[in-house]
Amino acid sequence: MPDLAFHLLLLLFAAAFFAGFVDSIAGGGGLITVPSMLIVGIPPLQTLGTNKVQSVFGSASATIAYARKGHVRLKEQLPMALMAAVGGCLGAALATIVPGELLRIVMPVLLIVIALYFAFKPNLDDLDRHRRMSPFLFGLTVVPLIGFYDGVFGPGTGSFLMLSFVTLAGFGLLKATAHTKLLNLGSNIGALIVFTSYGATLWKIGLLMGVGQFLGAQAGSRLAMRSGAKIIKPLLVVVCIAFAIKLLADPANPIHVYISTLVAGILLPQA
Repeated sequence: MPDLAFHLLLLLFAAAFFAGFVDSIAGGGGLITVPSMLIVGIPPLQTLGTNKVQSVFGSASATIAYARKGHVRLKEQLPMALMAAVGGCLGAALATIVPGELLRIVMPVLLIVIALYFAFKPNLDDLDRHRRMSPFLFGLTVVPLIGFYDGVFGPGTGSFLMLSFVTLAGFGLLKATAHTKLLNLGSNIGALIVFTSYGATLWKIGLLMGVGQFLGAQAGSRLAMRSGAKIIKPLLVVVCIAFAIKLLADPANPIHVYISTLVAGILLPQA
């Protein structure tokens, strides 16, 4: 692949900074970085691999920031992060046999459900609630499953982790956000290992964007720790809706094809 012009590299750096800022609070950084890389002409497979490079920087940056303030204990949560890494590794390795069409149909619906849950669920704050699943069982089942999804597909991983931490582990929103970044770091590393083995990573671009991600995540995590649920909840809803719209607008999405065909049949005169 030829070297990119300076202004395109600057665009990718800015996109990575903004993605790191948003992702450190509510997830969804891939909604910004993946389209940006595709727009400047990076092939799809290299886009996915390179996205994992810079995503590691963003999730690591946010994890460090939250850990410094005591919102996540790294040593205690390391086993969960390792399970997320295993899931991400397996997901990336098995991506070719997972029915992508099914994921494109289900994903927008799930994201809209998550957005509605966080938008209308009362008493969602930074206080911990009653947990429905033990930490051991949560780490053994939910964490690797979402990590696997992150390796296979990716979009919405942070939202799924947030929902799981709040509804199953009983975490408050700020604590859930902090732990989501740690597990996202694990699944990103797992998937990156596989993409690297296939030569699907552009390291210079990934490292440049990684610096932007790192700086953006530092700024976003500090804002989240100052404002807590007041900023996390609305941004999470916006990110989920934006993801759903992006997926539904994809011409390759069967739902998009069905709706377009239906509208055309209504608007166009019958032959």
